[in-house]
Amino acid sequence: MISDLPLWLSILVSAFVVLGALLTMAGCFGLIRLKSFYLRIHGPTMGTSMGGGLILLASAIYFTVTRERLVVHELVIFLFVTLTTPVTLMLLARATLFRDRVEGNAGVPQRPEKTETSASP
Repeated sequence: MISDLPLWLSILVSAFVVLGALLTMAGCFGLIRLKSFYLRIHGPTMGTSMGGGLILLASAIYFTVTRERLVVHELVIFLFVTLTTPVTLMLLARATLFRDRVEGNAGVPQRPEKTETSASP
């Protein structure tokens, strides 16, 4: 029962959930408020990575203490989200950058100039 929880556990879990929710909300506001796609892709990744991670940490602590055994479901979810979020971000950004360059859209970063490097003897 929730009323039987120790005060320290309630405060710790509540703090992680509230902080995680605030970070997730900040990521959502970034998605809405930022002007271009290239700026918008950063907001949700922060919310997903750090905000979701704190909520998962709160869940892991709560269920580990209340069930008196280690709960690893949250750790697996965190690992999966941590590995897939940056890859998804990179693929979306590269696909959009490629499309914008092909279409000739303004304000798109150009490819860096390739420089010849001299081999030292």
